[in-house]
Amino acid sequence: MDWSDCPFVEVKPGVLRGRPVLKGIRMPVDEIVENWEAGVDEPEIAANFQLPVEQVKAILSWAADRQDAPHLVR
Repeated sequence: MDWSDCPFVEVKPGVLRGRPVLKGIRMPVDEIVENWEAGVDEPEIAANFQLPVEQVKAILSWAADRQDAPHLVR
């Protein structure tokens, strides 16, 4: 997924080898999406990664709005 226009994500070559991460922290956003796809709900993802539930929901909502991620909608 192309995260380049997501306001919550940054990509820096020197941070996790250029993987998209949440702005300000080194949390790869693809791990949030992968957990969701595996059936983990937002509160549990937030707890597992020590993130606010609102941030997890915002990332998943943004990803679900992209054409290449229709499977994110449950």
